[in-house]
Amino acid sequence: MSSSTKIEWTEATWNPVTGCSKFSKGCVHCYAERLCKRLQAMGSKKYRNGFQPTIHPETLTEPFKWKTPKMVFVVSMGDLFHESIPDYFIQQVFTVMNQAYWHTFQVLTKRAERFLEISRRVKWTSNIWAGVTVESEEYKHRIDLLREVPARVRFVSAEPLVGDLGELDLQQIHWVIAGGESGPASRKLEADWVRSIRDQCLEQNVLFFFKQWGGFNKKKNGRVLDGRTWDEKPNKTMTVFMQST
Repeated sequence: MSSSTKIEWTEATWNPVTGCSKFSKGCVHCYAERLCKRLQAMGSKKYRNGFQPTIHPETLTEPFKWKTPKMVFVVSMGDLFHESIPDYFIQQVFTVMNQAYWHTFQVLTKRAERFLEISRRVKWTSNIWAGVTVESEEYKHRIDLLREVPARVRFVSAEPLVGDLGELDLQQIHWVIAGGESGPASRKLEADWVRSIRDQCLEQNVLFFFKQWGGFNKKKNGRVLDGRTWDEKPNKTMTVFMQST
């Protein structure tokens, strides 16, 4: 069975890699780190190394067992492009995604430089989406690198959003997800940061998804922005017409 998830913008998670290390401002209160260490304390074999980056070759065949097509977030518990993950294993992950054509795979990273470099050496079938996290203005260069990745759908995750992103150039970007940080000591999300992203998406014909306000009680704070929820996302099977790729 696939790994079910409560993440609003996907349907399942697949973790052939777990663990990571701090890389930028969005990593300060990493939810995956907290959860990995909790699972380690509970005796989970897969998380025996806690948050130390670890490959799991035994999980590579999992997507073939899921017969119903799913939207799959790849490596929700780490970063596939962490510097300690071997190139050959990343290539194996892409081979599985190429072959499991009935699923849509969402590949998301903060390590945009390595992502771009490896993207030139793997096969990009149309069911693989490419995304980068941009949590504050100083990381907007990741969007420029993402534009060079030859994926059918490119998306930006502004989560956890910890600062104003300022002016955005969203050419050849198809989707933006925004959301606040949750959990203990979470940093405050300013509404105007989110409104600025939403308005620029509307102006540039980019789909917008607002995930959450976050905070210690994220369920109570909800995900309504200016009187409505924003649930836009690319269709799994559509050809992207919003912008030229």
